[in-house]
Amino acid sequence: MTTATITTKEILLPEEYQFIDNFCQSHQPVEMIKLATFLADRFGLNVSLDPDIVAGFATDSSNLPGHADALCRPANERECAAVMRACFAAKIPMTVTAGQSNLTGSATAEGGMVIALGRMTTPEVAIDLEKRLVTVPVGMVLEEMRNLVLDQSGGKLYYPVDPTSRSDAWIGGTIACNASGFIPGEIGATREWVEELSFLLPNGLKIQARRGQYRSADGLFQLQHGDQTTAWPVPTYPRPAIKNASGPFSAADGSMDFIDLIVGSEGLFGLVTAAVLRLAPRPAAYLDLFFSLPGEAEALKFQDYLYRHLEGDFGRLAALEYFGINCRRYMDHENRLFHGDNQVAIYLQVPLDEESQLETAAEEWFNLLLDSDCGIKAEAVILLDNEPMKRTFMEARHSMPANALELVQQRGTYTIMTDTVVPQDQFPAFLEYVHRILAADGVDYLSFGHFGDSHLHFTILPEKANLERATELYDQIIARSAELGGVYSGEHGTGKRKRKDFIRCFNQEALEQVRRCKAAVDPDFLLNRGNVFQP
Repeated sequence: MTTATITTKEILLPEEYQFIDNFCQSHQPVEMIKLATFLADRFGLNVSLDPDIVAGFATDSSNLPGHADALCRPANERECAAVMRACFAAKIPMTVTAGQSNLTGSATAEGGMVIALGRMTTPEVAIDLEKRLVTVPVGMVLEEMRNLVLDQSGGKLYYPVDPTSRSDAWIGGTIACNASGFIPGEIGATREWVEELSFLLPNGLKIQARRGQYRSADGLFQLQHGDQTTAWPVPTYPRPAIKNASGPFSAADGSMDFIDLIVGSEGLFGLVTAAVLRLAPRPAAYLDLFFSLPGEAEALKFQDYLYRHLEGDFGRLAALEYFGINCRRYMDHENRLFHGDNQVAIYLQVPLDEESQLETAAEEWFNLLLDSDCGIKAEAVILLDNEPMKRTFMEARHSMPANALELVQQRGTYTIMTDTVVPQDQFPAFLEYVHRILAADGVDYLSFGHFGDSHLHFTILPEKANLERATELYDQIIARSAELGGVYSGEHGTGKRKRKDFIRCFNQEALEQVRRCKAAVDPDFLLNRGNVFQP
C-alpha cells in the first residue's frame, strides 16, 4: 500500500539516543575531543583528530579547498546512527564522503566532522537471480559490484549504470549524485534502477523504503515517530523532461516517490547505508563502431538521422558518444582513429540478442552509416571487434581529459568544464552559440560527451591572462542552456561549485523549496552543509 506517512525506526536503543542528547546538552558548546572520547567509550567509534589524517578525507576531486576538525569511519549502520545523532545534538556540521571522485565539491567539508564510508561494507552483496535484484552496501566500488553481478549470474544479468568513473565511484556516491553512464535516456541513470533504500535521517533515525511504498501527497510527506508527526515538504519547481542531475528531484504536482527524492539529493536529507538495485538481462553481444566525420554539421545531421531511424528512442543503443571540436588535438591515437582530415567522431554501441547476429548487424549498420548522406566514408568506419582495438579506443577516450589537465597545469590554471543538457531540438542552436562565444575570445577548449542525451562537455583550457574571462564565458553558457529549456548538470550534480547555477537554471523560489525540504529534517543545516545552496 502506498502512503505519504513515513514511519521512522530507531537503530539505537531509546536510552542510547537519550544518553547522546543528554551528553551534548550538558557540554554545550561540545568540544570535539570530548565528543570523540564519548563516542569511543560508549559506542566503540574511532574518531580521529589528527589533522594530517583528517585532511586526506576533507576534499574531493573538485579541487575546492576544504577543512574539517575530525574524521569518523563507521563500519555499520549502528555506528552511523550514533555519530550522526551526536553531531545533530551537538550542532556540529557533518560531511559524508565516499570515493571522493565527484567533481562539484559535494564531499568537500566546511568544518566539523567527516563521515567516511569506506568501511561500510555490510550487508554483503546478495543477488536474487529470479527477481533480478542485488542488495549492496554503500562502501563498495561500483565496478566491483557490476563484475560480481556478471560473475554470479553467469553473464546473464548486469547493472546498466556505467559512468566513466565506475572504477573509482562507490555505490553510495552514485546514488547521491544520480550517476549516469553510456546508455542514453533515463535508463542510463541510477534513479531508474534503485528499488529500495536503507536511509538515516540527520538525527540518526532510520527510514526503510521500497519503491512505491511512500509517495508524497499535495507536496508533503509526513514523518511519523511515535506520537510525533513532522510535515516534510518536497520540491515542486518545474523539472525539464531531459537528462538531469541539477538539484534534488522535484514534482510539479507534489506527488513523488520517496526513492526519487533521495536519489540525486547529494546527501542533503540523510545518509544511505544500503540499497537494493534492479538488474537487467545482459545483451548477448555488442556491436562497437567508431567513425569520424568532416565536422559538427555532419555529426548533427547524423544525430537527427539516427533519431528518426530509432523512432525517437536513443535508449535502444548501449552508447552514443561524441568527440567534437578540438578533441582530436588532445586525443592519443588520433591518427589511428580519425580518417584523413575529419575533425569529429562518434562512438556507437548496439546491444544484440545473439552473438551470431554480429556479422549481420555490422553489415546493416555499415550500410546505415553510408546511406545517411552525412559525409561518412567507408574507410572512416572502424569496427572495434578485437581487444587491441577496443583498448586503443578506451585509451584515446580517457587521454583527452588527462592531456587537457596536463596543459592547464603547465599554464598554472585549471579546466573549466560544462555539464549542460538541452532539449534535442535546441541542441544545434546551443552548440552554435557556445562555439561562437568561445572562438570570439580565442580561448582553448574541446567538446565531447553524450550525443544521445544532447549532453556535451565543453572543457575550457584558459591561460592565466584570460582565466577570469573564461569563468564569465562559462556563466554565459549556463545562462544560454537555461534560456533554451536546459539544465546546467547532466551527471555531475551541483555540490558547492555550482550553487549559483541552480538559481540561474531554476530561480530563487526553487532554491527556497529545497531549503524548506532540508530544514524539515535538518533545521540547523548540519549534514553536507553547503551542497546546492549556502545556508
